Amino acid sequence: MHMSEQRLPLPARGRRWLAAALAVSSGLAAFAAAADTTVRVLRVEISDVEKQYYADVVAEYEAQNPGVNVVFEYIANEAYKTRLPTLLQSNQRPDIFYSWGGEGLRDQVEAGFVRDLTEEMQDGWQDLYPESAVRAFTLDDRVYGAPLYATVVGFWANTALTEQAGVDIEAIETWEDLQEAVTTLRESGVTPVVVGGQDGWPMHFYWGYLATRLAGGEGIEMAKEGANGGFEGEPFVRAGELLQAFVELNPFQSGFMATSYERASAMFGDGEAALHLMGDWDYIPSKERSMTGEGVPDEDLEFIRFPRVDDGVGNDDSFGGMNGFAVTRDASDEAVDFLRFLLNEENQREAARLGIFVPVAHGSEEELDTPYARKVAQILSESNFHQVFLDQALGTSVGATVNDISGDLALGEITPEKAAAQVEEAWMFR
Repeated sequence: MHMSEQRLPLPARGRRWLAAALAVSSGLAAFAAAADTTVRVLRVEISDVEKQYYADVVAEYEAQNPGVNVVFEYIANEAYKTRLPTLLQSNQRPDIFYSWGGEGLRDQVEAGFVRDLTEEMQDGWQDLYPESAVRAFTLDDRVYGAPLYATVVGFWANTALTEQAGVDIEAIETWEDLQEAVTTLRESGVTPVVVGGQDGWPMHFYWGYLATRLAGGEGIEMAKEGANGGFEGEPFVRAGELLQAFVELNPFQSGFMATSYERASAMFGDGEAALHLMGDWDYIPSKERSMTGEGVPDEDLEFIRFPRVDDGVGNDDSFGGMNGFAVTRDASDEAVDFLRFLLNEENQREAARLGIFVPVAHGSEEELDTPYARKVAQILSESNFHQVFLDQALGTSVGATVNDISGDLALGEITPEKAAAQVEEAWMFR
């Protein structure tokens, strides 16, 4: 050994000083590492009320965990769907991202972008939620996300306009009832329905919900296995036929295929149409987007179920989302810890108290304050099967096809048979 490599013994005082110095150095390094921990959360654009809710949750978490900074980032709905795959492949990927579960989540898992949360969830975490909520984020018996809330699609109704036209909203129970209401509204000079056809997914609510009514959630699962003609089967063709017959009644506003979801939401808030087929989440955004910022007054606002369809085996099923968050593969343990905090029982109860959404945590429904939220909770509790949006449940590529054919059907640019064949083809070659 060279002299320069010899390790000479230190006097006791020197050893104590070195140990103290190393301890301080180690502590500073640990503090620096902790202080540098940032958790980035990517979320679809939401109302200002919900943003404040998240800000309050973050403030409480950061107060309890001074070494962690949590940052929420928001992207508009349609842009989110197109940008997320690119972001997940980049070094700008978030630590936590908003997810609708289903085949879209499977695509991300199989691409290696998502962290497996099975072990963490089994430590009492998943016991907070109904089994159906956890199932939406479970693939091959492994859990890859945690549920935030369930959503239901239904018709928002401005009763001031429907009553003006002599339409009884509560009497709309069947598809024929809806068609009659549309005709009556149009004849009275009221625009019956507003839709954001430009974005694709709002129009898919019609085709997707009609397919769910006709095939049922179980029938859609069977179609995925190729049973009964797959997505070329009779229920999916008939869904297109019913949508096209509906459009022939001239239900929508002028230029509906050039209208974004956000604009349609504002138009309903401004009283420009009697009905808006949209998720329950639109309660606050529709008000905020209106010219007055107040939207349709609560006393003139109703939320009604999507109507039943003759011979539909899914008439008792619901259609909407089971929304939550997933964690990216290389995210820190702090990211998982924050997500668990965000979705704990107390924070979900607070969301219910604020009327932001209908949380899925057990007992949180007790805090629901608005009649719309309670109606959604009732629909979910009475539902035989909650079918997740088809543009999410069938995966990104098939979902894009579903959105495209829905708009094409509304414009009369495709036959119901061809539309169903395109969905089947997309599913087969996904």
